Amino acid sequence: MRTATLVVMAFVVLLAAGAGWLYLRLNGNISTFDADGLSKNRPGAGAAGQNVLVIGSDSRAGGNSGLGGGEGDVGRSDTAFLLHVYRDREHAIAVSIPRDTLVDIPPCRRPDGSWTSGRTRAMFNSAFSVGESSKGNPACTQNTVEKLTGLRVDHTVVVDFEGFSAMTSAVGGVEVCLPKDVYQGDLDPHRGSRGGLLFPKGQQTVSGQKALDYVRVRHGIGDGSDIGRIQRQQAFLAGLVKKVRAQGFNPATLLPLADAATRSMTVDPGLGSADKLLSFAMSLKDIGLHDIKFITVPWRYQGDRVDIVRPEADALWASLRADRTIDGKDAGGDRPKAARSAAPAPAPASPAPPSPEAVSGEGVSVSVANGTRVTGLAARAAAALEQHGFTVGDTGNAEVRNAGITVIEFGPGRAAEARTVARLFPGAYIRGVAADGITVTVGRDYASASAVGAASGVASGSASGSASAGGSGGAGPSVSPSAPAPGTLSTDVAATARSADDDPCANLSYG
Repeated sequence: MRTATLVVMAFVVLLAAGAGWLYLRLNGNISTFDADGLSKNRPGAGAAGQNVLVIGSDSRAGGNSGLGGGEGDVGRSDTAFLLHVYRDREHAIAVSIPRDTLVDIPPCRRPDGSWTSGRTRAMFNSAFSVGESSKGNPACTQNTVEKLTGLRVDHTVVVDFEGFSAMTSAVGGVEVCLPKDVYQGDLDPHRGSRGGLLFPKGQQTVSGQKALDYVRVRHGIGDGSDIGRIQRQQAFLAGLVKKVRAQGFNPATLLPLADAATRSMTVDPGLGSADKLLSFAMSLKDIGLHDIKFITVPWRYQGDRVDIVRPEADALWASLRADRTIDGKDAGGDRPKAARSAAPAPAPASPAPPSPEAVSGEGVSVSVANGTRVTGLAARAAAALEQHGFTVGDTGNAEVRNAGITVIEFGPGRAAEARTVARLFPGAYIRGVAADGITVTVGRDYASASAVGAASGVASGSASGSASAGGSGGAGPSVSPSAPAPGTLSTDVAATARSADDDPCANLSYG
C-alpha cells in the first residue's frame, strides 16, 4: 500500500511540475462545451456526493467516420449514464438511461444562440441532437437529466467513438463475454446477410474497433433491444474498471490512457484542465470493485418506447440525494467509517414533522395537487400550509396519481420561497420549471408523514391507515406507518445491480 501511495505521489508531482510538455499535451487535448446552454433554474447544490453525466457520442465526424455505420456528422447519443460518487468516496453507482426513454426536455440553447421550446414525452437521446451540431448538445442533455432526476449534475463528460477505441487499446484490451455467436449482420442489420463471425460465444479480450463493436451490437442477442445492449455495456465498463485497477497506479499504463482519454473527451468548463481531471480521477481510487454498481433506471415498455416507472425511480433519485447505497447504507461520509458500515437502523415511519414556529409562509402563494389515491390528501396538505401562513390557491388531483415522493415545482424567481415550502415536506425534491408560481404535488411519503403528524397533534387531518397507489398497472403498494422512508429502494431495483467484480458472463441480455 505504501509503495502504491508513493507511485501516486510521484505521478502527481510529474504532472504538476516535472514534465511540462506532457502537462501541456494533455491540457491541449481537452475540449470544453459552452456552459451558456445550461438552465438558469437548476437543482440546488446539496451536501451529498458528486453527480457526473457521461454521454457516449456516435457522431461520424472527423476520425470517427471509419469506426461505425451510419451517415452524416450530426452528434447523436445512444448511451448515457449518471455516475453518482457518494460523499464517503468509498461507493459509486452508474445509472443508465435508455435512449428511447420518454422524458420532458426543457428549453435548450441552439449553437446560434436561440432557444428551443420545451417538449414533453420526447425521446431522451433527442436532447443531444438539438441544434444538429457535430459536437452534439451536452448542455441540453444535462438540463434534461436534471429535470428528470431533481439532482444537480456537477460535471458532464462526452466520449466519442475514436477516443473510446483508443482508451481500450491503451489498457491492453478488456475481457468481455457473449451469450452466443455474433455475426456482422447482428451489428449492421442493413447489410442483408449474416456475414462473417464477429464474436464467438464466451469470454474473450477485445480492444480498439472490436471493443467498439461489442458495445454497439444489439441485434441477434436477446430481444435485440437497447435494454439488452445497456446490460452488456455495463458489463464492459465493469471490465474496464477491473482492468485499470489490476494494472495499478503505473505511469507507463496511466499516461497512454490519460492521453487517449483526454483526446476523446468534451467536458464542462469545471473539468476543463488536466489537473482537474486528474484530481477527480484520484478521488475515486479508494472505491472497491464490489462497491462500484451499475443499474438501469426503473423502466417499462410503452409501445416501442420506454417509460420510467414511478415511484421506484423517484425512490432511486431520493436515495442518491440522501447518499444512501442501493442496499440502504449511509454513505454520506459525515460519521466514522465503522458507524457508516454498520447495518442501518430500521427506518422511521416518516421524518419528524417540523416545529410550527420554524416556518412562516406569509406572502407566499402555493397550489397543491394530490399525486396519490389517498382521499383528501391535497386538502390535508393545504390545511398544514395555511396553518403556517401560506396562501393556498388551487387544490385538486394530479393528472398522474401514483407518486411515491412529493415534488415541489417553482417558477422563475421563486426558488427561495420553494425552499421555505419544502421545510413542511421533508424528503420532497424541488425542481425549477418554466411556469409561474409554486406547486406541491404530494406523494405517498406525505400520506405517511402527515398521518404521524396528525397523531402527535402537529398536522391537521386524520391518519389514513393505508392507501392504494392505483395507476394503469393495478394496485400499488399500501402506505402505512411501516412504509419505507424516502430514499429506500425496492429490493427489485437493488437486485438488478451489477458490481464491477461480477462474473463478466453473468446477466448479459434482456429478453
